[in-house]
Amino acid sequence: MSINNNKGVFSMTTKVQKWGNSLGVRIPQKVAERFGVVNGSELELCVEERGILLKPVIKDPTLEELLAQITEDNRHDEIDFGGSEGNELL
Repeated sequence: MSINNNKGVFSMTTKVQKWGNSLGVRIPQKVAERFGVVNGSELELCVEERGILLKPVIKDPTLEELLAQITEDNRHDEIDFGGSEGNELL
C-alpha cells in the first residue's frame, strides 16, 4: 500500500484480493471512519470512464429509526395551547 497526498488530494494504492467468487478491496480504518463506513455498510459502486468509484450510501432514516432514538432525557413535554376560544373545528 502506498500513499500520495499532493495538493490536498488523498490517494492511495492497495491490492485487490480474491474473496469467494468475487474480488475485494480493503478500506483503511482512518478512511472508513472519515466517511462513516463500518462493517455491513452499503457502498454504491459507480463505473466511470476513468475507473471505479465507491461511495457510501446515505439513506434517510425511517420513522421507526427516528422514534427509536427518543429517550426520557430528550423527550419534550406536551405543549398546552389552551382551550377553544371561538368556532374552531376539533
